[in-house]
Amino acid sequence: MENQRFLLYTALALVLYLIWTSWQQENEITQSPGVTETAQMNNPVAGQSELYQNFGVPAPIEQGQSEAYVPAKSIAKSVAATPRVIVQTDVYQMEIDLRGADIHHLELLDYPVSLDQDSQPMILLDDRKKTYIPQSFFVHAKRVNNDVSKLAPSPMAVFQAGKLKYEMADGVDELVIPFTWRSENDVVVTKNYRFTRGSYLINVDYTIENQGNSVWSAVQYRQIRHSYASQDMGFFKLPTYTGAAYFDDKYQKLSFDDMQEETLGKTVNGGWIAMLQHYFFSAWLAEDLESNVVYSQVAKKEVGTDFIIGARSEFIQVAPGQDREIKNRLYVGPKLQKVIEDIHPGLELTTDYGMFTPISKPLFWLLDFINNLVHNWGLSIILVTLLIKILFYRLSATSYKSMAKMRKVQPRFQALRERYADDKQKMNQAVMELYKNEKINPLGGCLPILIQMPVFLSLYWVLIESVELRQAPFMFWIQDLSIKDPTYILPLLMGVSMFIQFKLNPKPPDPMQEKIFMIMPVFMTVFMATFPAGLVLYWFVNNLLSISQQWMITRQYEKAS
Repeated sequence: MENQRFLLYTALALVLYLIWTSWQQENEITQSPGVTETAQMNNPVAGQSELYQNFGVPAPIEQGQSEAYVPAKSIAKSVAATPRVIVQTDVYQMEIDLRGADIHHLELLDYPVSLDQDSQPMILLDDRKKTYIPQSFFVHAKRVNNDVSKLAPSPMAVFQAGKLKYEMADGVDELVIPFTWRSENDVVVTKNYRFTRGSYLINVDYTIENQGNSVWSAVQYRQIRHSYASQDMGFFKLPTYTGAAYFDDKYQKLSFDDMQEETLGKTVNGGWIAMLQHYFFSAWLAEDLESNVVYSQVAKKEVGTDFIIGARSEFIQVAPGQDREIKNRLYVGPKLQKVIEDIHPGLELTTDYGMFTPISKPLFWLLDFINNLVHNWGLSIILVTLLIKILFYRLSATSYKSMAKMRKVQPRFQALRERYADDKQKMNQAVMELYKNEKINPLGGCLPILIQMPVFLSLYWVLIESVELRQAPFMFWIQDLSIKDPTYILPLLMGVSMFIQFKLNPKPPDPMQEKIFMIMPVFMTVFMATFPAGLVLYWFVNNLLSISQQWMITRQYEKAS
C-alpha cells in the first residue's frame, strides 16, 4: 500500500509541476502580437485575374491592386487614414472607423486590467499594437472596370456618419448609430449599430435600398482578424487557448498553427465563428436557418501575420425600387456562462474546461449557486469543499479506517521486514497474509488522493477559465481568487496542514520514502505559492477536513480495539 501511495503522490507532484509551469508562462510571458516570418495567404480562389470568381474568400493585397481587394485597413499602410467615431455605452468605450464602419478599438469598462490598474479598462479589440478586428462587408456579383467596390461596400468603403461622437445617455436603454454608403448604381447601404444597456451583444444590421434600375446581387462576409499568438512555450503549451473557433452543431477549435497548415472551407447552417482568448472573446452569430461557408485565411502584413476566420453568406438580391434588411449579431465581451448560453446554442463552450468539462461545469454551477446565496466566491469554495467531503464521507471513512489498521499493525509489519530481510518473496507473502488476517485493504489509503486529484484539476480549470471569478475577492489580504496569494500566507498554511496530515498516516517502511514524504509538504508549498489563491484555499480547507475526519476515525478505532 505504501508503494501505491508513494506513486500516487509522485504522480500528483508531477501534474502540479506541469500546471505550475504553464501557469507561470501564462502570467509572466507576454504573448507576441505578431511574428517576424510572414505567411502566404491561403486563398481558395484560383488566379489573380479571377479574385472573386465563385465568390471565394477575399484575396490578399498585392502590388498594383485597387483598394477593392484590400481585406482590412490595418494591412494597407498606404491608405489614407479616415476619421473614427467615438462611442461610449455603459459597458463599452470604442472607436468605429469610417472606412468599413468596423470597430477598430474597444475597451471593456467593467473589466479593469488588474486590481492595481483598476482605472484602466481591459482593451479587447485593437489595431495599434496588435490586430483584432471584427469586420462585415459585401462583394457584388458584377464589376465596374474590374472593381467590385463601386457596387457594394467593401472593407475599404468609406461610410458617412451623422457625428463623430455618440454616448448612451442616462436613463436610455438603447443607442443606435447609423453609417451610410452609396454605390455608383444608386444603391444606399445603411449599417446600423444597435447597443443595449448592460449587454455585450451588438446588433449590426444592414438596410439595403435599391434606388437604381437593376437588381443588386451580392454576398455578405463577416470575419474576425487576429494577430498571431503562439500557444507553445518550449516543451509546454499555455493553459488557456488563444485562437479561432466555430460551431456547426459541435464546438470546433481552429488554432493559428492549424490555419497555416490547411485552409478551412465548409458549409454551416446556423452556428457561429469566434476568436477566443483568456476570459474574453468575440463572435459573429448566424441565425438558425442561415447557411454560410465558414472559411479561414492567413494574411501577410508588412510586420507579422493576421489570421482570419469568417462566414460567407448566400446571394442576397434586392430588386429595383425595393429594400431589404439584413440582421447580424456580434458578441464582444467576457465569457459569462449563464449569459452567453441563452444567446446562441454552444456559445457557452467558449469557456473551455477541456477534458475536465464533465466535472468542471457542475462544479462551476454549484459554486455559482452558492455564491448567489453568500455573495463571496471564497466562501463558496469553502462550502463546496465541505459538500464534496460530505458526499465522499463514507468512502473516505473506509480509507481512514484502513490506515488506522495499518498504524496498529505497524510493529508486526516491521518485524516481518526484519525477519525476511533477505527473502523479499517470503516477506511479501507474509505481509499479504497479515493484511488478509487483519482485513486490511492495501489500497484503501490511496482513495482520498484518487478522489481529490480530479476535483482539484477540475477546480483549477474553473478558476483559470471562468471570468466570473476574475478579480473576485475573498477576505482580508486575498482580493483576487484567480491569482496567487500576494503574502504567501495561504500556501504556508496549506503546507502545514499537509505536514500534519502526513504525520497521521502510517509511517512508510522505507526510510527513503519517509524522507520524501517529509519533503513533500515543502515541495507542495513552493509550487502552490504561485497557484490561484482560490485553488490553494480549496486544498487547505480539504486538508483541514481530512485531518479532522482521519483523527476522529483513528481515535474511534483505537478505542474500539
